[in-house]
Amino acid sequence: MDIDDLAKGIIAGERRALARAITLVESGRADHRAAAADLLAKLPTDRQALRIGLSGTPGVGKSTFIESFGMMLTGQGKRVAVLAVDPSSARSGGSILGDKTRMDRLSREPRAFIRPSPSQTHLGGVARRSREAVRLCEAAGFDVVLIETVGVGQSETVVAEMSDAFVLLLAPAGGDELQGVKRGIMEIADLIVINKADGDLKSAAARTRADYAGALRLLRKRPQDPEGFPRATAVSALEENGLEETWASLQELTDWRRAQGFWDRTRAAQARYWFEQDVKHRLLAQLETPQAKDDLARLSDAVAEGARDPAEAAAEFVSRLRAD
Repeated sequence: MDIDDLAKGIIAGERRALARAITLVESGRADHRAAAADLLAKLPTDRQALRIGLSGTPGVGKSTFIESFGMMLTGQGKRVAVLAVDPSSARSGGSILGDKTRMDRLSREPRAFIRPSPSQTHLGGVARRSREAVRLCEAAGFDVVLIETVGVGQSETVVAEMSDAFVLLLAPAGGDELQGVKRGIMEIADLIVINKADGDLKSAAARTRADYAGALRLLRKRPQDPEGFPRATAVSALEENGLEETWASLQELTDWRRAQGFWDRTRAAQARYWFEQDVKHRLLAQLETPQAKDDLARLSDAVAEGARDPAEAAAEFVSRLRAD
């Protein structure tokens, strides 16, 4: 793989080059990691897309919403990239990666790019290398990058560390309207979208939206929010109603944050966060060396037999790790 040619292909907006580059950055092989770092260093840093994180419980209609929302944006002439993360099996490690089949229309759209990735063992709703994939999409000239999380609940806050706006999708009449007063994922949401506001659920969606709007007023005011945010809205991804209003709200929010300096400060804080995370991952990787595994197994056996104190054994292991 020629890194210079790959970089040129990405800068030119070639989808095939972008797909190959994401595969490279997702690889855990040492030589691939070095090549990925070389590739990222060759890409421009002045291209910025609007990064939108999306989360919601399974069955809320994330794929339908993303497809309808993405089709609306491509219809306006924008280039849209979708980075979807599917949960991996704890037993086999495999993932179905079925997002392309669920977004049939968007996957055929020339202005769109859809990339499903496995979550593997990474917690927080996103894949470990999703941030680098976002960077590649920006270098390829995409205007909007949608980052869809696994969708399992209140712990999916990592996506906020790589997005400019965070959208939480909820279903009407889900029985959890009072969740709005809880911390966690509700605290980082910029826009709460009640999906499936159509048919028999239309009135229920309106009530749910009102419940969440009231709950949001109970949360502490955040400095990065203009007046009226975070806000709740209702849409029908199936009937494509309310999508333009959702886009207008996101533009209003991000335009204000740019003007007030929050956009740049947030991106700088995110870069610092991912630097610290990468340092931690590299330190943890030292535990996987043959010598470290042998020392860990020997000391673990001694602790299990009662011959060594756990704290004392841990201190010895760390000191040996530093010496190596």
